[in-house]
Amino acid sequence: MDDPAPLPERAGALNAFIALGEAGAPGNAANLPLAGLTLAVKDNIETGDFATTAGTPALAENRPAQNAPALQRLLDAGAALLGKTNMHELAFGITSRNAHFGAVVNPYDPSVIAGGSSGGSAAAVAAGLVDLALGTDTGGSMRIPAALCGVVGLRPTMGRYSADGVIQISHTRDTIGPMARTVERVALMDALITGDAATFTPADLAGLRLGVPRAHFWEDLDPDVGVIAQEALERLRSRGATLVEADLIAANGAGKPIPIAELNGAVGFPIVFHECPRDLARYLAEADIGVDFQSLRDQIASPDVIAVFDDMLGDGEVSTEAYLRALLTDRVALQAAYAGYFEAHDVKAIIYPTTALPARAENADGTVRHNGRDEPVFNLYIRNTDPTSSAGIPAISVPAGLTSDGLPVGMELAGPAASDRALLAIAAAFQKAVGLIDPPRPAEE
Repeated sequence: MDDPAPLPERAGALNAFIALGEAGAPGNAANLPLAGLTLAVKDNIETGDFATTAGTPALAENRPAQNAPALQRLLDAGAALLGKTNMHELAFGITSRNAHFGAVVNPYDPSVIAGGSSGGSAAAVAAGLVDLALGTDTGGSMRIPAALCGVVGLRPTMGRYSADGVIQISHTRDTIGPMARTVERVALMDALITGDAATFTPADLAGLRLGVPRAHFWEDLDPDVGVIAQEALERLRSRGATLVEADLIAANGAGKPIPIAELNGAVGFPIVFHECPRDLARYLAEADIGVDFQSLRDQIASPDVIAVFDDMLGDGEVSTEAYLRALLTDRVALQAAYAGYFEAHDVKAIIYPTTALPARAENADGTVRHNGRDEPVFNLYIRNTDPTSSAGIPAISVPAGLTSDGLPVGMELAGPAASDRALLAIAAAFQKAVGLIDPPRPAEE
């Protein structure tokens, strides 16, 4: 086979990068844990060598003085920063179809979405343009593109990573997360970012109890996703794992069951819609680049993001009272539902498909075709990832197989708060059980 095309040409074919430079690493990098590994960073994470635009025109000249702390930890460990990755504008979407910088291309099939909002990071890793990447996650923005592009993406426990140096849309929900092709590399990144020096080994699946919440998380699956997901469970079972079939259901003060989707709906958007204008205004004031919230809004290029902002500032505006109810009552109830599930069923993690369907082409009206009908792309893809985001617990998407059309399917594992290292060990055992999926073919093939 001929030598691959130069990196800028390959990167350009995927539109995975907003800014691309020459990889540089410390002079003593050979002695460091990430020596020889290249890194890409989502463009809402601050870098001293590149502008940080969050994928929006108003921030084209936003040039931070230093790297975000989480990034700096990886650079100090010898990673070579290659560039800033493309994303859904202002991280407000799950397709990474950016009207200003263009759409990120899925390396498995250019006709389908790459997922988002960290789509450029996932595509760059999947295509082998970089070894490692950082993204951010509000409601699934690490795990959805990881699943659709066939890589591993971790959303850590909320607060595990420093939030400094991130253009946040919700300080309650936003977190940096790592991506790579293998769980072991993601675990290494996690250890370096947090300073966790514990030895990492995959979990022993024999006797490991995993929850399988069929209601909500396993419903209305694409047929290929359903088959691959069930086969993944059988792989775990054959290696000794105990699968506990039990649904995740919350309860109100009177003990009445509440579907997890209903409770999560009371948490997610009210928190984001209240915090976003305030968090962005605060960031812009501290950045001191001559851009305020209104001028940021006026320059948004993507119609779907404009619509969200106008709703957030208009009919969808969330009062302080409603916000506090979502934050201090509904979110606490959601967290209690997860904690109660892990304890009551004595399971170390729960497992389900990351997304109900593989990557699809987005229709002009913002829908995708699913099981014979058109569904809103955003609501459909975040269905399984958003509850863990709202609860702030760790969750990781791991590739589980390829559909009959050759598209990746991811499985999500979620664990109790602060169980990140144990969850990563379970994820590593899962990846070993199901095996690595084939990488995408280069475009010239």
